[in-house]
Amino acid sequence: MDSYWKEVEGKRLHDPLTQKQKHGHPVPQIWVQGPLIVGVGPSGLATAACLKQKGIQSLILERAECIAPLWQFKTYDRLRLHLPKQFCELPLMPFPSDFPTYPTKQQFLAYLKAYADYFKLNPVFNSTVTKAEWDERCGFWRVKAFVVGKCVEYFCKWLIVATGENAEEFVPQIDGLEEFEGPVVHTSSYKTGGEFRGKKVLVIGCGNSGMEVCLDLCNFNAFPHLVVRNSVHILPHKMLGRSTFGLSMCLLRWLPMRIVDQFLLLLSRLILGDTSRLGLHRPKLGPLQLKNLSGKTPVLDVGTFAKIKTGKIKVRQGVSRLSRHTAEFVDGSVESFDAIILATGYKSNVPSWLKESKMFSEKDGMPRKEFPNGWKGECGLYAVGFTKRGLLGASMDARRIAEDIEVVWKADESALMAFTHSSVLPQSRVQRHD
Repeated sequence: MDSYWKEVEGKRLHDPLTQKQKHGHPVPQIWVQGPLIVGVGPSGLATAACLKQKGIQSLILERAECIAPLWQFKTYDRLRLHLPKQFCELPLMPFPSDFPTYPTKQQFLAYLKAYADYFKLNPVFNSTVTKAEWDERCGFWRVKAFVVGKCVEYFCKWLIVATGENAEEFVPQIDGLEEFEGPVVHTSSYKTGGEFRGKKVLVIGCGNSGMEVCLDLCNFNAFPHLVVRNSVHILPHKMLGRSTFGLSMCLLRWLPMRIVDQFLLLLSRLILGDTSRLGLHRPKLGPLQLKNLSGKTPVLDVGTFAKIKTGKIKVRQGVSRLSRHTAEFVDGSVESFDAIILATGYKSNVPSWLKESKMFSEKDGMPRKEFPNGWKGECGLYAVGFTKRGLLGASMDARRIAEDIEVVWKADESALMAFTHSSVLPQSRVQRHD
């Protein structure tokens, strides 16, 4: 093993991360006794809490300066949870009883902070993981990170990827996008329609975010045009006095998914009418079947559809090209706009730092195995928050991961403790994180 560390030392001299350290100061190496979690959104918090309940302390690294940075900095002001709170709570701690059925963004953030405080979770903020790879020689994960601007190398037996499906903004390739002279804003930067009062705005993307942004723009007297590039299921937020999601979950206990889909579509037709007449064509598969197979979420309407019916929101069928002030649509029409909002979603950033391709696809950074089997890889690698099933899916993953690690933890605890005092990781170079 001494030869292994000599090899590591030699590689370090040629490592660009190491070269950024001050001359004569090698990269600090830290042995993490428990799991190392990358990301402290709801998924990372849930996993750390489930582990702690089982007596397993974890180390959480977060590139931002706070918990749940996506919710803190990249969501619009009017955002509420689209599902009832009982389907969005994290493991081991329900929402406060005085919270409304659909908590606001601010209430959800308060819940997450209370969750972290209750379980005494202390993430290491401003810690950007730049590389993580399995080291066959020593049998541990090597994780390099810039921690408050300084490079640190961690060694751990378990690596939990909690950066999620929404780590980076997705910006599609649209011909002429760079030529457009008005503001081009991704929804991650959109806060309120007040910034677009009186302006004609092209909203590209018709998921829940695109629909709600259009409604917000209307409320501030802007003139939104919604680009619907593909077919989409729009369902009422409530059916038969219950949340549509809650009703669906209840029916699935007794009926096949195909029958539940037919029932939901029948009620939607009665409540909303024929959406295709307004340019919103439904997919061939039902909403639940489509969600189950592809992860594509149906839109839960919170008032946008009524604005579409009255003509306050115009539906367009796709952009073929943009120019300085105009958009050309696939039907050949051309129209001028003051601003563009990209409601085009997010993507995983896992391939940029995790040097592993068996569990995660190098193409899209998502687990190769379909739900519910995508949470566990090889060599102590786990994924949480990649189910395309929101907070409910993340909570399921968190529980599974904690249970799986607990089995090995109990079996190997004495061996792990002995390891930290052995000569495998020389004490002169390696610190310990408990």
